[in-house]
Parts: sequence; structure tokens; C-alpha cells
Amino acid sequence: MIKILCKIFIRDYKNVSDPEVRRSYGVLTGAVGIALNILLFIGKFFAGLITSSIAVTADAFNNLSDAGASIISIIGFKMAGMPADREHPFGHGRIEYVAGLIMSVIILLMGYELGRDSVMKIITPEEMTFSWLSIGILIASVLVKLYICLYNRKIGRLIHSATMKAAAMDSLSDCISTGAVIIGLIVYAVTSVSIDGYVGVVVAIFILKTGLDAAKESLTPLLGEKPDPEYVADIRDTVLSHEGITGVHDLIVHNYGAGANIISLHAEVPADMGFVKAHELIDIVENELKTKYASCATIHMDPVEAETEDSLRFRALIEKILSDIGNGITMHDFRMTNGKLNRNLIFDIVVPFDSKISADDAVKQISKCVEDEENGLNVVINVDRQMY
Repeated sequence: MIKILCKIFIRDYKNVSDPEVRRSYGVLTGAVGIALNILLFIGKFFAGLITSSIAVTADAFNNLSDAGASIISIIGFKMAGMPADREHPFGHGRIEYVAGLIMSVIILLMGYELGRDSVMKIITPEEMTFSWLSIGILIASVLVKLYICLYNRKIGRLIHSATMKAAAMDSLSDCISTGAVIIGLIVYAVTSVSIDGYVGVVVAIFILKTGLDAAKESLTPLLGEKPDPEYVADIRDTVLSHEGITGVHDLIVHNYGAGANIISLHAEVPADMGFVKAHELIDIVENELKTKYASCATIHMDPVEAETEDSLRFRALIEKILSDIGNGITMHDFRMTNGKLNRNLIFDIVVPFDSKISADDAVKQISKCVEDEENGLNVVINVDRQMY
């Protein structure tokens, strides 16, 4: 059904890189979610009245909160599409992440409410009424929620939306919680033992976990996360495909919402290329990145001197030292200068966040190894942190 609706209501629906198309996906799926969740609330609330089950009634109000979350999702997608202004020069794309965070808070509140009511039901149990009609309604609701989960997950991946991924996780938890409610009703029908309150506690735990996972999914891009490795690799390949660029390092991707990335990197070019020619090359690459990734791109040009036999020997030495140290430490921007008073080895090292050796210790170890190899050689090391 959702595919048909997308074809009908979303113009140019295959062009998901277009911000307007992406927003249309978010609004449409949110509207479908509102309609289905309201229907589920009505059905489950009716089933709860028949059975006098706190778990069924709580599950119904969980679906009502899901409808509210879908409204927040629609508002988030609409606001995220507002153009940049004086106060927000990078646009409003991150509002979508805020919407996902609000949705996760709603999920957590529902989990807390259900857990509290379920504990009270354990302390003061009430009689229940078994009904096959209620079972049928609940089974139908599981199938509907599974459908909502699948289409939210599929489109969330398609348009890279944290909000829709959070909605998919919420729907999956609803399937599990409603399944637990069905089991509780069947156990009561067979044994006349009410485990309604205990089932409610289990369902509450699932809902709370879903809320925490959804919060993490939305909070991570707000704090600033490392970009997708495939995205980074594709950017590197694009830059290096241009003749004259010999290396890429210090690549950073700043995210200001889906489709609003800022790319910055250092591109190595031969020092004898000539300033004007090198500048023209960098302009060409920047424009290609802007067009290909719909992002703002800034490239710093690093001229690289042709390596001599001496510099190649010391480059190999540094690479061996780094290999012996391990911990994933890498090097870039290597160069050697021969002055009248000093000979310098100058390079940057990248120390991963999970390295067992500190940056200071790595610098000291490298410097000592070089000094042991050739006394009087000055080592200048700049330490970078891994950004991708």
C-alpha cells in the first residue's frame, strides 16, 4: 500500500536525494501512521473494555501515543525543510533529530506509565474476562504494527531518517508487547490464573528499551557522529580520481541534517605543479563534490615536494616504527627539509580514539627510534584525531 501511495502523492518519488522529495516521504508515512494507530487504539481499547485487562488497555493507549509521535514526526519533517536564515545559516535540518528525540521521550513515558500500572495490578489483581474477539483484534493489531515497522524501516533507510528508524523500532516493540498480552490472555483462559500485571511489566521493559534505543539513534547525530565509512571512501575516491591529486587526509564531514553536509579535506598536489594550475584543480574538485553530494565542500591544498632517496629511506623508517607500535596509528603529510643548521622530519600522525598508547607516548617513542637511527635529526610531529 505504501508504495502505491508514494507513487500517487510524491512527485519524482525515486529522487530521494532531493530534500523536497525526502520531506514528502516523511509527511506521507507519518500521515499513514496516524491513521493506522488511531484505528489500532479504537480496536484495542474496545478489547480492553471486554476483557478488563490493564495490559490490553495500556497497549491501546500506547498506540494513541504512537499517533501523537507521528504528528511530531510530520512537524519535524516540515520544520527541517525550512530554508536557511540569518540565525541558522546551515538550515534547520537537525530539527528532524530533535523530533526523533521527542518521540523517544514519549515512548519512555509510556513505558513508565505502563510499568507503574502493571505493578499496581500485581499488588491488587482484578478479575478478567476472556474473549476470542479480543484475541482476534490483538492478532490483527500485531500484523498491522508489523507492516508499519517494515515500511518505516525501509523508507527510513531509503531517506536516511533517524526519526523513521525510531518509529520502526517503536512499532517492533509494539508487536512484541501485544504478543505478550495475547499470551497472558490465553494463559488466563486455560488456567484461570491472571498474569496480566506481570505481562504488563515485561511489556513496559520492552517499551523502555525501545525508547532508550530511539533516543540514542536521534541524540548521536545531534552530538556529532563519525560519518558512514562508505560515504567517506566514496569522497576519497572522487577526489583521488583527478589527475594531479596524490593524496587525501584530514577529511571531516559536518552534518547539519539529512542532505546538509559540509565536507572539508586536505588534498596533496605536487609542489612543482604551479599555484594557478593547482588552484584551478582544487576548484574543479570542490564543485564536483558540491554537485555529487549536494554539500558544501572546502579543500585545503597541500603542496608535496618530490621525494629524494634520503626522504624515502626515512619515510620507510617511520612506517616501520608505526607498524611496530601498532594500535592503528597512521601517518600523512610526510616531508623532509635540509637546512644549513638543522635537518627536519615533519609529518602528522593520526591516533585512533581506542588506541592503547597515548598520543604523547607515541610521539616520544617515534622520536627516540629516529634519534637512535640518526643522531641530530629533528623530528616535528603533529597529532591528529581520527574523524572517520
